Amino acid sequence: MFKKLYHWTLALAESKRASWALGGVAFAESSFFPIPPDVVLVPMALARPERAWFYAGICTLASVAGGIVGYGIGWFLWDSVGQWLINLYGYGARMDAVRAGYAEWGWLFILVKGVTPIPYKLVTIVSGLLEYHFAMFVLLSFITRGARFFLLAGLLHQFGGPIKILLEKHFTSFILLILAFIVGGFWLAGKMF
Repeated sequence: MFKKLYHWTLALAESKRASWALGGVAFAESSFFPIPPDVVLVPMALARPERAWFYAGICTLASVAGGIVGYGIGWFLWDSVGQWLINLYGYGARMDAVRAGYAEWGWLFILVKGVTPIPYKLVTIVSGLLEYHFAMFVLLSFITRGARFFLLAGLLHQFGGPIKILLEKHFTSFILLILAFIVGGFWLAGKMF
């Protein structure tokens, strides 16, 4: 099953829809979707290493755009969608602690959590909920998401050949590692919130 996903992603990298699919996943992950765009970015950048930087740019722009939607969910829709999403992930009871920390350290919270496996959607929704300065939120999102995706693109561009060989042999392990990062990110977020 995972091999089919890998080959589908490689084929997607060659299609005209590649950029749209990658952007769609990056956008959704920053506001409501649990799967990080790395799952699509890595095979696509390995299939077309000359476009790794371009793909990182798409991920950055789409992730920030999705983050703005997440911010809007927290700001405008907290009573309905925002609170439901935060409670869905089990973090509703910790909102008072987050509110206190955000007053002083919101900028650091956004920067650090944007590059960690902690789901970025939690950062975006909480930033909107706590009415963090919008322009600063967007700037910090560009910095942290860009750092994450461009660092990954740089590694894939530089070491793509050996990584591609390893990925082809161990794609199931890669997917399981990504899933472990997702679960670990939610667990870590639960400890930090």
